[in-house]
Amino acid sequence: MPEERLLERIRNLERDPDRRVVQNVSREVESVIGYLQRLLNTRQGSSPIEDEFGIPDFTNVPGETISDTARDMERTIRQVIQKFEPRLANVRVTFVPQKDELMSLRFKIEASLGREKGVPVAFETVVSSEGRVKVSE
Repeated sequence: MPEERLLERIRNLERDPDRRVVQNVSREVESVIGYLQRLLNTRQGSSPIEDEFGIPDFTNVPGETISDTARDMERTIRQVIQKFEPRLANVRVTFVPQKDELMSLRFKIEASLGREKGVPVAFETVVSSEGRVKVSE
């Protein structure tokens, strides 16, 4: 059951104690999306356990151009995921310019589910003008 975070496993076992089967990939992907959503919506310095958990506040990021800012954000998101989400390997984050959405930034996260599977996954990540991050498959 390592596809799910510890608290998810405990909660699911409380709901169904007889459930001891191997989880499928889609359940693992759902768990990763939920965790990335929490990770990327946490501001660094706000976690009492780990100061580096989360991402910096992107609402006031200095940069001469959107390309400079986007490159910095790509790097930051990739580093945070690599550090705090061990289920993903070979993480790549790419800025996806959107002409029709001026108040948000889109990124594509490509990776493979770690361990023995190596299943390729891709997520769309949208950073709103308020700094909220939405992750979807």
